[in-house]
Amino acid sequence: MSFSARIKKYNDDIRASYWFVPTVLVLSAIALSALTLIVDSHPEISKFRPDWMKINESPDGARAIVSVIAQSVIGVAGVMFSITMLAVSFASGQFGPRLVGNFMRDRGNQFTLGILISTFTFALFVLRAIGDEQGEVAAFVPQFSILVTMALALVSVFVMIFHVHHVPETISASNIVAGLGQRFSRDIQNLLNEEPVAVTVYTSEHLDIHLHASGYIHNIAQDKLGSIAQENGWVIEILAAPGEFMHPHRSALRIWGTNAPVGAEMTRRLCETVALGLAKTEKQNLIFIAEQLVEIVARAMSPSVNDPFTAINCMQWMEAGLSSMAQEDRQLHIFRCDAVLAQPIGFDTLLAASLGACLPYIKDDPLTCETMLDALARLSALATSAHQAPIDNLAKQVRSAV
Repeated sequence: MSFSARIKKYNDDIRASYWFVPTVLVLSAIALSALTLIVDSHPEISKFRPDWMKINESPDGARAIVSVIAQSVIGVAGVMFSITMLAVSFASGQFGPRLVGNFMRDRGNQFTLGILISTFTFALFVLRAIGDEQGEVAAFVPQFSILVTMALALVSVFVMIFHVHHVPETISASNIVAGLGQRFSRDIQNLLNEEPVAVTVYTSEHLDIHLHASGYIHNIAQDKLGSIAQENGWVIEILAAPGEFMHPHRSALRIWGTNAPVGAEMTRRLCETVALGLAKTEKQNLIFIAEQLVEIVARAMSPSVNDPFTAINCMQWMEAGLSSMAQEDRQLHIFRCDAVLAQPIGFDTLLAASLGACLPYIKDDPLTCETMLDALARLSALATSAHQAPIDNLAKQVRSAV
């Protein structure tokens, strides 16, 4: 992977992890505890501390306060984490395993876990600093640190309240579908607002590049790819879009302008512009969002669930996204870089990957079929003449299935 592709992939992996935000908050809590203990240990600084910040507690009393906070917070953190894992497990079984990444990326869950664990860590370091009187050594009660511990405990209480409210929201079918539908519409609109770059191939000479690993294309560093192409006077065609599965025997890139084998170093640079992962992601992959909505439709219409209203909700959000594209005689260009050629996404492709892919699962249900026909009728009223044919063909398939 190129540097930019690697950074993008690692950034996405970190965003979809439960360890990064809590780790950062724990390290911040350690640094904060060191700072507050320095404030408490310097008599010159303590002179400027207002009276309301002073705690008249013995070391045993201070130790008891901090111990109760630490024990309570870590116990709550365990319960909150169990609730989160239960919610993720439920969503995976109810809506499909490919939606787990959406829950893993949820900042609310990450910060809840991080704040609770960092409060526990802060309390531990403060508890360690509390000292009894020993001979000529006076007792040490870090008053400012204890106040900060109590403030963090109060924050943890509100975080717990938020989390109890947030978890049911994250596993609500309507909220999950709305989140996917909004991203589907937003990505389509953003791509429509971008002007495509015209790339023309003037030669028939070409050379295919194969990757040396297997996996799903996570993202492609188009800027790096464009730089390599311009350096050598090539046009580089992307043969496999993000989200497609690659292996060493499948061509990923095609170089137009040469048919002579390139060196090992250039092959390495070209291969490193493509970042592979173990699963599909939404990065540079509009189709994957549509596939997630279709997966919800498939599970909703299964005999064990039989929830046509969730399927209807999904199709309505698909219609919302498709309506923007239906009014434009344009294709969606994921890659817009000089000397880089890639297959655009047409309206017919997007229609087939969204509403068209729902047909096998709804064909036996009159209510959902009627909803799709209504959606197609509204799309037809908005669509340009170039987009009428795929809409009419899908409508015919739905009518024949009813």
